[in-house]
Amino acid sequence: MALTVYSTTWCGPCKRLKAQLTREGISFREVDIERDPSAAEFVMSVNNGNQVVPTVVIETSNGRVVRTNPSALEVKALLEAA
Repeated sequence: MALTVYSTTWCGPCKRLKAQLTREGISFREVDIERDPSAAEFVMSVNNGNQVVPTVVIETSNGRVVRTNPSALEVKALLEAA
């Protein structure tokens, strides 16, 4: 299972989510959509053409779960359910 957080350096909700995940001991891969054009395209593809961050992707053996601006509690629950 893999957790990816798409974010930007200036995004307050991104910083908050990443800090909360770190406090909870949840590891994740961070992708800055301003540095990675393909990541920006992906984020727009799952957010009606908008670059909304944080966008979180959880990859499991059963598929992919995508959430936009989730709480750390929601991410933790999704990981536990996967």
